[in-house]
Amino acid sequence: MWTVALFSFLLCSAASFPGAESGVVGVNYGRVANNLPPPAKVVELLKSQGITQVKLYDTDPTVLRALAGTGIRAVVALPNEQLAAAASRPAFAMSWVQKNVASYHPSTIIRAIAVGNEVFVDPRNLTGYLIPAMRNVYSALSRLNLAGDIKISSPIALTALQTSYPSSAGAFRPELVGSVIRPMLDLLRQTSSFLMVNAYPFFAYEANSDVISLNYALFRPNPGVVDTGSGFKYFSLFDAQIDAVFAAMAALKYDDVPVVISETGWPSKGDANETGAGASNAAAYNGNLVRRVLTGNVGTPLRPKADIDVFLFALFNENQKPGPTSERNYGLFYPNEQKVYDIQLSLSGGGGRLKSEEERGKGSGSRGLPSGNAGEKWCVANAAVGRQRLQAALDYACGPEGGADCRQIQPGASCYEPNTVEAHATFAFNNYYQKKGRTAGTCDFAGAAYVVSQPPTVGKCPLPAGA
Repeated sequence: MWTVALFSFLLCSAASFPGAESGVVGVNYGRVANNLPPPAKVVELLKSQGITQVKLYDTDPTVLRALAGTGIRAVVALPNEQLAAAASRPAFAMSWVQKNVASYHPSTIIRAIAVGNEVFVDPRNLTGYLIPAMRNVYSALSRLNLAGDIKISSPIALTALQTSYPSSAGAFRPELVGSVIRPMLDLLRQTSSFLMVNAYPFFAYEANSDVISLNYALFRPNPGVVDTGSGFKYFSLFDAQIDAVFAAMAALKYDDVPVVISETGWPSKGDANETGAGASNAAAYNGNLVRRVLTGNVGTPLRPKADIDVFLFALFNENQKPGPTSERNYGLFYPNEQKVYDIQLSLSGGGGRLKSEEERGKGSGSRGLPSGNAGEKWCVANAAVGRQRLQAALDYACGPEGGADCRQIQPGASCYEPNTVEAHATFAFNNYYQKKGRTAGTCDFAGAAYVVSQPPTVGKCPLPAGA
């Protein structure tokens, strides 16, 4: 708990506030639809939203040509259907790389090649082809002097895990470890690449809504879930899922391999039995995740300093995808390029700073607070980042560099109760924010705080606001 003694905060914590480096948000550009705009218009849409990374599921020439000269970085894919040929014939892999990668790069900036997609869950049992295909594609890149620019990886689903709860017990399926997981992580380490992970908290929530809090799944304030193995307290299902992967990698001694979230998202519509699907929940999940990444708060309790890029799924609703209604409604945009719901996708796209969920008028209402007067603003703690990050931000705000007046949250003072890090952080963050004139960036603390337009309290202690 915070006391005056904690004014002597760690320099490494202070260095990260309030201007930590931010992560990057990209989008998955799927095209299983018959009503999408042409690639040239799609590129203009990406640029208008400030989106600088896009992940494709193939190497469509029209799309790659449209991306040329834009500065938008692309991840391209060698589809599952071609894994067997790429694995068994090095000449095929070379020809594929020459035709689909080398002929476009660097005018079209190709960042990586996804060799297959969720191969372990493909009903055609393609797992045995994955490592040979990845090696042959990498060899082709090397021979063409492209291996320094273009990485290789392969997106895995969370079903590759035998155990994911609690996160600290994360472990890969035993039958995959020796044959494919360890060799793949070896190759990623040797080539300075990253593991791609497709993570969908929606699936876990939908299947377990009786025990998983919706706020926990949507990055909203919640009491948190304690990992009985590590002692870490999790405030988001996303963090818990990613840390299960990190734990599984660490168990195999590959905790030095970076991770990219190659797919994540939430459907804006679903069938009657698809609990949680809906536009407001999709806006909350994607909006809160984007804000978290872009403000530099992308680490997890297990890897608090991890740099993790995130690719949202997906750019458009795709009307020809099979399966339940949700499968056709993950898009951020309708085919007519109108937003399905209003969230900001970059610091530059849409103009200005990122708005909090409350400011967009899509808050959960769980605080039960009255509305403030027009123009009034407060800065509150974001419990979703976890106690460790809140404590570091609190130390900074109350320390000599932050300069917030924290005397009222000392033991025995008027705002000491409730004696929680979140309550004390909210008091300190708001004090700092108001003293700084509520200027942009002064309510951030690397994602540990956000602006609201409803009056918060710390126990019985009202917080001042400014208009």
